[in-house]
Amino acid sequence: MRKLSIFVIAASLTAVASAEVLDRPTGIRIGQRMTLRPYVSLSLAYDSNVGGRSSGNKSSGDFLWTVNPGLGLDYKAENWALLLNVYYNYHAYTKSENSNHHNQHTYGETLRWNWSNSKGVEKGWALMLSETYSKVAMSDDLSYYDGRSYTADRSQLTVNGAIQRRFNEHWHADLSASYYNLDYENVDSDPTRSALYGWQRWTASAEMGFAPSRWTDIIGAIGYHGYVQDNVAWTGLSRDSQGYTAQVGLGSYATERITYRALAGWSRFEYANNASASDGFVYTLSGNWKIDDTLQTMLLATSYYQPSERSQASKSRTDAISWGIAKALVRGKLRTTLDMTYRHEKHESIAYGGTEYDIDVFTARLGLNYTINRFLTGFIYGEYLRSWNSESDTQGSYCDYDRWRVTTGIRLTY
Repeated sequence: MRKLSIFVIAASLTAVASAEVLDRPTGIRIGQRMTLRPYVSLSLAYDSNVGGRSSGNKSSGDFLWTVNPGLGLDYKAENWALLLNVYYNYHAYTKSENSNHHNQHTYGETLRWNWSNSKGVEKGWALMLSETYSKVAMSDDLSYYDGRSYTADRSQLTVNGAIQRRFNEHWHADLSASYYNLDYENVDSDPTRSALYGWQRWTASAEMGFAPSRWTDIIGAIGYHGYVQDNVAWTGLSRDSQGYTAQVGLGSYATERITYRALAGWSRFEYANNASASDGFVYTLSGNWKIDDTLQTMLLATSYYQPSERSQASKSRTDAISWGIAKALVRGKLRTTLDMTYRHEKHESIAYGGTEYDIDVFTARLGLNYTINRFLTGFIYGEYLRSWNSESDTQGSYCDYDRWRVTTGIRLTY
């Protein structure tokens, strides 16, 4: 199962100790339960490799201007809460050759609803529903926080649902399901860029846990994921793939300040209606250590099988690990974050004459946020990505490159 989402590392770490900022924005209160938080940010970035082109076709560096207005809303009732965020980005490069291809719009929204009739380990139910849509330009972030690197415009729709039943202080059960639609907009006329392939994915999982004490939670989980994929056109292969996973492990508190979750097990992935099957060891790991009130660190790791996003008629195995740390300084006004990710993809072609190849991606991000006053925050970020292919086949020409970006700007929040 892929219940662990590594890309949440940025949001989790940025929030460290921010509640201690006494003059943080409070938003527009409507009644006793609703708060609106309109914002806009302006930034200037230098991008060393616009569009993430490969080494043989690497573009020159360029400056990127971005304007990002948005609106956050939260409504908190006694047993439930509703969170909404909508945003719009416009990216503008300064050179005409980049402006023609990469001046793009990015927009999206996230909606989340939580309900619970219990607190902590009390007997009761909890329910979560969420939906996210995003239209993303290739000039956006260098990669997702699980290290996956994109070089094409895309749209993404995710719908999630989860329900938990806590029977008593020891036993609990969880059921979850999700739908994910990933659609790439490939530029067929650009010979320097490889096509990317999306899919529709459905997942379902069930989990049972027994906590003999507050320090230990014994967990068993099973999951299913099915795909309708885009990467088998003209091959005669079925578009349908499916996978099954079973894992066991531990979770809960190691100390008052350390939480963890560690699962391991076996997964079977049947690609293209079982034209090719893979069986292997998989794992899910997350850990969080609140060292003190201003310092926090996190470790995340996962592995899974899926259709390849990079090659036609191919499947892939991914292993990814991320580490991050965040520190609050100057009475919580200055927040620093650092995270690094290593990702390894092993691709196997099912089509006749195809080749097997590996791709490795390393990313590092360093961020500084300073709360100037109640309404204004300044920020500066540095990002670096290195992608390489250990094989000498044709994929190397598309996947072997590096890229870095430095961004500075201001954010106004009411």
